[in-house]
Formats: sequence, C-alpha cells, structure tokens
Amino acid sequence: MPYLSALRSRLPHFAGPLLAILLSAVLTLSMGAPALAQGTQPPATQELFAPFWEAWELLHANYVDPLDDAALITGATEGLIRAAALPPDTITVAPIPSDAADDQARLAPLWQAWQDIHRVKPLVDDDLLLDGALYGLMAAVGDPHTDYMNPETYARVSEGMSGEYEGIGATVRTSEQYGGLELVTIMDGSPAQAAGLQPGDVIVEVDGEDVTGLSQNEIISRVRGPANTTVRLGIRRAGVDEILHFDVTRQRIHVPSVVSRLLENSIGYLRLNSFEDDTTAEMVAALQAMNANALPGLILDMRGNPGGYLTTAIQVASAFLREGNILIERTPDRSTEYPRIGEPVAPDVPMVVLVDQGSASASELVAGALQDHHRATVVGMPTFGKGSVQRWYRLSNGGGIRITVSRWYTPNGRSVSERGIQPDVQVPYEPDPADNTADNQLEVALQVLQGTYAVSEQARNPTPAFKAP
Repeated sequence: MPYLSALRSRLPHFAGPLLAILLSAVLTLSMGAPALAQGTQPPATQELFAPFWEAWELLHANYVDPLDDAALITGATEGLIRAAALPPDTITVAPIPSDAADDQARLAPLWQAWQDIHRVKPLVDDDLLLDGALYGLMAAVGDPHTDYMNPETYARVSEGMSGEYEGIGATVRTSEQYGGLELVTIMDGSPAQAAGLQPGDVIVEVDGEDVTGLSQNEIISRVRGPANTTVRLGIRRAGVDEILHFDVTRQRIHVPSVVSRLLENSIGYLRLNSFEDDTTAEMVAALQAMNANALPGLILDMRGNPGGYLTTAIQVASAFLREGNILIERTPDRSTEYPRIGEPVAPDVPMVVLVDQGSASASELVAGALQDHHRATVVGMPTFGKGSVQRWYRLSNGGGIRITVSRWYTPNGRSVSERGIQPDVQVPYEPDPADNTADNQLEVALQVLQGTYAVSEQARNPTPAFKAP
C-alpha cells in the first residue's frame, strides 16, 4: 500500500443538520453497524489513516528486531478505543482473522473498532482516534525508545535538539518506580534549580493532572511551554510521603554544548553538555585555545550529557585517538565498524573522563571508546545504558515517530545497553551543604590525573574482558 508518499489533505466533514445526526444515531444503535467485509478499510478512514500506514511501513522497514504483528494490531486497536474515552467494555476488541492473508485483512479489528466507536459516539474527534491508534501501535513494539509523537509533541521535542528551547532546564528519564519523569540533572541557573527541584525528584503531575501513565515525550511536551509562563509540577521525592508541588516559571534555555577552562596546576577542563551539529567545531576550538595536547592533564566531563548525534560522537572521540574504531553498530543482518576520522587534536594529553547516571547514548560511546583504547581513566558512576540508534521520521499529519534501527557496542564489543559504561574508579556524587560549588567527583578526577588518589579495591571497577556470545 503506497502510503509513504501520501499527503494528508482532509477537510472537516459534517453529517448534516443536527436532526439528521440524531436520527442516524438512533437508527444505528437500533439496527447495529453494517459488518465489515474481511480486509475492508472503511472509506472514511482512507485519507485520515494515511499517517498510520506510513508508521506501519516505516516500522517494518527499519526496526532492529523482529516484530509481532498480532501485538501491533492489538495495541493499535486498544489505543484507538482508549482515545475515544468511552466507558470500559463499551467496545470489544475483535480477534484477528485466522485466515487473513495481508496487512489490510489482519487489521480488520482496527477498522471494526473505528466503526463501533462512531456508532456509539458519532461526534468523536477523528484526529484523536488517529493519534490513539498510532500511540498504541508504537507502544506495542515494547521498546521505550520507539514511539509516536503527536504534532505538538514532535515540534517541541525537535526544538530541544537545537540546543535552545523553552522549559525548566533539566534532563530526565522515565521513572521505573512511579512512572512519570525522574530529574537526572538540574542545569545551573535554570528555572528548575531556582524553584528548588533536585536530582532524583520524579514529576508525577503537571498542572494538576496525573502524568504517570503518559510516555516520556508526552510529559516533556507538557512541562515545556512558552517562556515566562508557569507550570505547576507534582513531585515525588525520596523520604517524603506526600506529593510536593512546585511552581516553575519557564524560560528560554540555552544550553552551550561546550564549556572549557583551566583548573589548578594547568589541568584542562572540557565539559560537553550534548552532541549537536556545532559541538565538534566548538570543542576543537576550545582544545586549541588551551593547547590541550601540551597540558599535564585534561578532564572530559560528560556527566548529565543525554547524547545527540552519532556523527558528532565519532568526531569527538576521534579528537583524542590516533587510530582504532570508535564503535560497532549491529543490525540483524550486518555489523559495521566505525573507525576514527580526521586529524587528532589532543591524542597525547593524559585524560580522565567524568560520567554519571545521566550520561547516555553518544556520551557513553565516547567514554566506552576512550576506555577500551586505554586512552582515559573513567571516573564517576555507571552510565545510563542507552546503546541503541534511533531515527526520526515526520509523518504527514505533522506528528512523528522514532524507531530503534540498530544497537551500539564499544570497540571491544561491549554492549552499552546491558550495563552502561562502568567507571574504572567509581565515585558517587556527594553534595556539600556548606559549599554548593564543591564537586567531589571532579576532585577525584584531579587526584587521578595527579597520581595522588588512593584507589581501594571497592572503588576500582576494572572493565571486564569481552566474551563473544
């Protein structure tokens, strides 16, 4: 079905005068909806559901692992019913025909549910139904990094990739304990910091609404908003029984991707906040300005860095290596090695890489590559463990989907997803109530470079040798 190139150009449709609508509803409820022939998509959905078919085909063409079509169809159908906001058991999910020969026939339960919903609720919003089917379809994959974003969410999440957005200034991940969003890092000078939010807090309410059942991207889109507007967040905090409430004034957040300076004893400090289009150029300029390769040591700080572009990660790691691979990318039918590229900028300076639980994706690849090549000592806490590649696709309704297309491994073949990157020297962050500028992890990094850190057996976690599966 050639829906990938279809454009949605659907005008609002009306069923006629109110009397005709009511009469039609009465007749439908009395006589029952006409049964669908197996494999027949209702004509009214042909243009409306073009984005659904786009997502279906993109998912089957690109997802890294085998898909369970029965689960996808059930998920899409249940999503359609949830979006209708009908009382439980109003609509029954029909079984998938056992003799269905193609996708259209297997999706008969979806089309039947669409008809049943319109029979019970004639004025239902069709756009909401489409969104529901798409949410259900993508959630049924069972991969937290493969999902659907409605047009509003897609626009806001895409904005966040630019390094500038309007929000509260925190990095997040889904809370396994509560649902909702756990705050991983709070940016210095951010509205979140000003309001008193802390790392480890979990957002469970936004403007009085429980969000624990929503996807990560849906919650993010509700937390973000125009600058100088206020969002009220309900927070679960460790050690506190009741939900805490914070009013946070959103601001235009600019996140510089690179921050650099010289520390004591001429140790270089380079912080990467993300991996954007301009990160490599900014980093190279900073390294050259410090004459980094001639320094007695360099600290590469990627704590709280949620990742970004794969190409940027390869370029960043390449700046510190003379040879070797940066990562291995694996799909079901191939394995691709990515060697270092370009001219190294600081291949000889002694290095420490700082990471923590908020270091994810591209930052894990850089840390893993430098660790595998024995180029740097990794200090901090085990990283997030997101070792997969997603591609984003815009749909014709203005929404979008992201799909996991492959998985990442370090040059020695370690899976990033299974354990994250384990530090060579594990040091939890310990805030100092008397000095908010104190940074015990950074102090350990300096001591490691200067050879003054006493490493105990408990603190050192050597990287295990890779064993082929």
